[in-house]
Order: sequence, then structure tokens, then C-alpha cells
Amino acid sequence: MTSDIASPNIIDTEIVETLDEDNRLTRDYVDRVLDAVEDGNLNEVRRLVEPLHEADIADLLELTPSERRGELAISLGDLMSAEVLAEVNDYVREDIIDALPAAQVAGLAGQLDSDDAVAIIEDMEAEDQQAVLAELDPEDRAVIEDALSYPDESAGRIMQRELVAVPEHMTVGQLIDYLRDHQDLTTEFWEVFVVDPQHKPVGTCKLSWIMRSERTVPVSDIMMHEQTLIPVDMDQEEVALRFQKYALISAAVVDASGRLVGVITADDIVHIIQEEADEDILRLSGAGDGDINEPIADSYKARVRWLIANLGTALVASSVISFFGAAIEHMVALAVLMPIVAGVGGNAGTQTLAVTVRAIATNQLTDSNTRRAIKREMAIAFMNGATIAALAGIGVTLWFQNFHLGFVIAAAMQCNILLAGFAGVFIPVMLDRFDQDPAVASSVFVTMITDSMGFLIFLSLAVFSGLVG
Repeated sequence: MTSDIASPNIIDTEIVETLDEDNRLTRDYVDRVLDAVEDGNLNEVRRLVEPLHEADIADLLELTPSERRGELAISLGDLMSAEVLAEVNDYVREDIIDALPAAQVAGLAGQLDSDDAVAIIEDMEAEDQQAVLAELDPEDRAVIEDALSYPDESAGRIMQRELVAVPEHMTVGQLIDYLRDHQDLTTEFWEVFVVDPQHKPVGTCKLSWIMRSERTVPVSDIMMHEQTLIPVDMDQEEVALRFQKYALISAAVVDASGRLVGVITADDIVHIIQEEADEDILRLSGAGDGDINEPIADSYKARVRWLIANLGTALVASSVISFFGAAIEHMVALAVLMPIVAGVGGNAGTQTLAVTVRAIATNQLTDSNTRRAIKREMAIAFMNGATIAALAGIGVTLWFQNFHLGFVIAAAMQCNILLAGFAGVFIPVMLDRFDQDPAVASSVFVTMITDSMGFLIFLSLAVFSGLVG
């Protein structure tokens, strides 16, 4: 994040470093602010915080312990701006909103673009939502209630209603005059949408085209007819993929009848891409939201269920080992080498799984190339397996002075890595086919297969090859 302030800031006669070399708020500075809040010295709080950029004030709130955020937000007064509220983490925002009066929250939401206001209000409890909505202007309330009627994480939730739309019969000069004369129009936009009498988009004009054209030229002559239209109920992840694929700066959002109802801009999509990427990574690990500001109880609930699932897969692997207890007792080396077979197979499966889940999330893996992807991963698994098997076989042979044992672990390595490669791509593809999120449960199944089958393959080869009686 960037800041417009210089560091250090001079407070009375003592120098307090505000930002460190990494442009982060220092611990001493945060402690000084919180001490001023605790002492009720609002003038000192303002003096310390006022020079900060809104993004740095948001950082200050996030660095404050949860139980003290509300008190700090109140102490900030008008420094607790709409931009700060939009910048903070979702969990931090909840603490702030709970502490502020509904009228103040409504006032802050009313200053934001509609998409940012919706993002703030949609996470509130129903009772808090109604209290804030009741304090909004009727026009703002209608816009936000309309947005909340769309599915969560859809284009309707993230789109802005503030846009410029004009009829195609306008000239460039009339358009420029229209933009100058109507002060209530949005002040931040990259293009003007051209609509027909039914308010359906028929084209778009970039501001650069408008400014460089003669006033008498019809807008219809300079507009681009081809445009990417976003259905209002499209999932935000699919919206992000369209922006990435077509290199969009903004895109019109249309309802079921094709009427223009909003616009999505690239700055909104940047946040979506980051959120979706983080979400997939955290789901693969079963870590829940993975936010350090998430309540302990919520983090516990999100993580423990996957640990319980992993306990179940571990029991499956243990039951496989129990069938070969006599063989392990006869040759202790088997117990030493078993974790190696399972561990390397697990890592190979995780590599394939990560690649596959990403490919599904970015629409690189589809029905048309699934077979090719499976063949590709199997080829990679075969080459990896051959390499690791050769190294493991030679190493075990030299370590235990037993060529037979080296051959068994080499064969087990090759088989388990091949199986891991297949499972790493097949399982997420199947989950996706059944409309299940492949990032959520894939790792559990892949781990179970690589562990249990790794033990089974290795011990079975040891027994049936005659290595142990």
C-alpha cells in the first residue's frame, strides 16, 4: 500500500517512526495511537492519524486487537471515512460496523460507489442490514436492495450502477456538452455506453475516441459495436476469466432482457482474482478462510473437519499396514522404507492436483482436452517415477546391501507415483463434473490413495516377490 506521508512524524518533542523500511506501520506508532485512545486523548489520536493515507488507516485498524477496534474507530471521528471502511478486511469491518451507529454506517455507505456499498452491507447480519438500509436515502437504498437480490458472488453483486449511457443518435459535440452539463453523472469512467431506445447496449466509446473526434461526428460512427456483455447472474469467477481473456478495462452488465443495468471495471476484478486464487489455495489445505483476523471459533470449525477427514484416511492406511504385520516383523527395513514410498507419492499427487485445480479454475481444462491432460500428467508421472525409482532403488541397495529390497522399493515408487499422477488429475475432474468444488475435497482423496496404496503396493511386492516369508 502507498502512503502520502513522510516518515518520521514529529509528535510533540518525541520522534515516532510511522512507517518502517517496508512501508508498514511500526509497532511503536500503533502502540502510541492505542495509548492515546485509552487515555481518551482524541486530539492526540487525530494528530497521529490525520497525516495517514486511507489505506494506512485501514492497516492501523487491522493491526489493532479485535476488542479495541470499535473504540479506535469511534475515536477517529471523521477520519473514519468511507474509503477506510472499504479498504479494511471483512472481519475487521464487522468489528467496526458493530461499534458505529447505524446512521454513521449508512452515511459512509452512501458516499461509496454502489458496488463498494453493497460489499459493506451484504456481510452484515439481517437485523444490522435493515437498520443501515433504513438510514440511507431512498435512492441509495433501492440500488443496494436491488443488488442484494442477486446471487452472492454474482456480477449483479459486484457491478457499479454509476455509468454513462447515451443514445446512438447523439453527435460527439452533444455528448461532450451532456457530460459537462450533468454534474450528477459519475466522475470516474473509461468509456461511454451507447444504448438503443430499449436501453440495450449497442456499442461503446472510449473517452480517447470522443476527445479526438470532431463535434459533428455521430457517436454511432466512432463507437465499437463488438463488446463483451456480462449477464447479471454470471459468477464473479467467470467474469474475472472474461476480463483476463479479452483484456477488458470495463464491461457492460445486462439483465435477462438484455437491458444495461451496470458496469464492472478492472479494479473490481483485481480484487476478485486475488480472492478466488487465495480461496482455492486455502481450500486445498483445508485452512478455511485463512485470515488472521478470522474469529478463533470459525477457524477451528473450518480446519477441524478436514483434520477429522485426514484422521479417517490415516486409519485406512494403518489398516493396510496391519495386514502385513508379520512381514514387517520379519524385516524391519520395510517399516523404515514405507513412509518414503507414501511420502514421495503424496508429494507427486499434490503437484498434479495443484496444476489440475488451477487449470479447472482458469477454464484451461475443459471437456475437449481432459483426455489429453490425463495423458500428459501420466507421461510426467512416468518420467518422474522412473527417475525417483532409480535413485531410491540404488540408494536402498547400497544402504541395506540387498538388491532384492532395492528392486522392490523402485517398483513400488514407480507404481505409486503413476497412481498419484492419475489420482491428482482424475479426482478433481470428476468432482468438477458433479458440480463439486475440486479445491475442497480433492486433497483428502488424493492423500488417502497415495498413502494407503503406497503401503499396499510396497508391502505386497515385498511379500509376493519372496523378499519376506
